[in-house]
Amino acid sequence: MPLSANNPNRTSWLYVNKYSDFPIQNIPFGVFLTREDIITIGTRIGDTAIDLGALHQLGYFDGIPLTDDIFLQDSLNDFIADGRKTWRAVRNRVAEIFDANNDVLKNNTKHKEIICFRLDEIEMQMPVHVGDYTDFYSSKEHATNVGSMFRDPDNALMPNWLHIPVGYHGRSSSIITTHIPIHRPQGQTLPEGAKTPVFGPSQLVDFELEMAFITTDANDLGEPIPVEEAEEYIFGLVVFNDWSARDIQKWEYVPLGPFLGKNFASSMSPWIVTLDALEPFRVASPKQDPKPLEYLQTKGKHSFDIHLEAGIIPKGGKETTVCKTNFKHMYWNMSQQLAHHTVNGCPVNSGDMMGSGTISGPTEDSYGSMLELTWKGSKPIKLKDGTERKFINDYDTVVMRGYCENDDVRIGFGQVKTQLLPVFNPKKKK
Repeated sequence: MPLSANNPNRTSWLYVNKYSDFPIQNIPFGVFLTREDIITIGTRIGDTAIDLGALHQLGYFDGIPLTDDIFLQDSLNDFIADGRKTWRAVRNRVAEIFDANNDVLKNNTKHKEIICFRLDEIEMQMPVHVGDYTDFYSSKEHATNVGSMFRDPDNALMPNWLHIPVGYHGRSSSIITTHIPIHRPQGQTLPEGAKTPVFGPSQLVDFELEMAFITTDANDLGEPIPVEEAEEYIFGLVVFNDWSARDIQKWEYVPLGPFLGKNFASSMSPWIVTLDALEPFRVASPKQDPKPLEYLQTKGKHSFDIHLEAGIIPKGGKETTVCKTNFKHMYWNMSQQLAHHTVNGCPVNSGDMMGSGTISGPTEDSYGSMLELTWKGSKPIKLKDGTERKFINDYDTVVMRGYCENDDVRIGFGQVKTQLLPVFNPKKKK
C-alpha cells in the first residue's frame, strides 16, 4: 500500500502554522477527553484535534475493514494490534479527508462540529495501556560518559556493551503522559564516606532524554523476531523522559540493576508518531565495530534524524534549554533492540514500550542527562534566572521536544512536560 499520506506537496484545509510539528503529513495517533467528557481515539493536524471515533461513525472510513468500536476506546492497543496495513490505510484516508482539494467534510459544518476540536477543548490521555516496558542502554556516548565517571575511563564500556543492546525490564505502572506532576522519590542511599545506608529523599533527581517505541502483537512464546522484520511490528515513537534518582540508583544497582532509582516515574509525549510518517528521515546508524553477531546485523538505513532537546523551567521562571541531541546517535537501532529482546522467545504485545536509553551526542551540550551535563554536579548549569542546577530541584519543570525536518516538511512529536514536586506528604486525618 502506497504512503500517500506522506506526499510533501499536500496541504490541508485546516490551518497549519509553517512551524507546526503536526502538518497533514504527520497524522499521529493519541487519546483525548472531549468537551463532552467522552474519551476517544484521535489525531491532530495543526492545532486541531480530530475525533476518529466520530469520523468512523459518520462513514468516512467506509471501505477500510475496521470494527465499529475500534476508535471508541480509551487506548490505542486494539487499533495497534490490527497491524501496519490498517495503520497505513487510516493515515492515508485521513490525509484525503483533510486535503485542501477535498470539500466533502470541509463544507459539512454539522460534521465538522462533531469531529474537530480546538486544543483547549480537549485533555490528552495516556495513548496506550503499557503492558510491559523495557529500557535499553544504547547510546555509546552516554554509556562511555557514565563508565568514565564511575569506573575506569580507559575501560568505560562493559565487555558486553559492543556485542548486545543492553536493557532491563522497567515498571509500566508509573509511565505517565505530559503535564502530570511527579513527587521526589525516597529510598536508601549511601552518603559519601559512610559505611551504612540512610533512608530519605533522593538528592540527585535527574531526567533522561530518550525516545521510546510502541509495538504491536508480534510473536508467540518461543518465536524470535528476525531483525529484518522488526520494523513491521513497530507502531511509532514518542519522546520519553525516563526519570532517575541517581543516588538511590548508585546504591542499589549491584548486582541486579535499576530498581527504585528508576521505577518511580517515566513521562511520555501524548501523540504517537508512526514509523510511516518518519520514513523521509531515515539515516544510517553509526558504524558498529566489532561487527554484531548475525542475528543483529542490519542492512540499509534503520535510524532516524530526530532532533531532540530538553529544557528546565524553574517555578515562576522562563525555560532554559540545557541539551540538544539527536536520535541518530544511537549505536543500537530499534530493529536490533527488538530482535535481541525476542531472540530468546520473549513475546511482545500490542502497547508494549521500549525506551532507547539516554541519548547523548558527541559534544558536551548534547549530553542527555544532568548527570553528564554537570558531570556528577561538578559543573553546575546556570539558568536564565541566574540560579544554578546540578540536578533537578523541587518545583522545576522539565520539558522535552522532538522533531524531524527537511526541505519539504517538518514532522514533530510535540512535547512532554513534567513538574517535580516535593516528597509526597499524605494528608493526616482529622
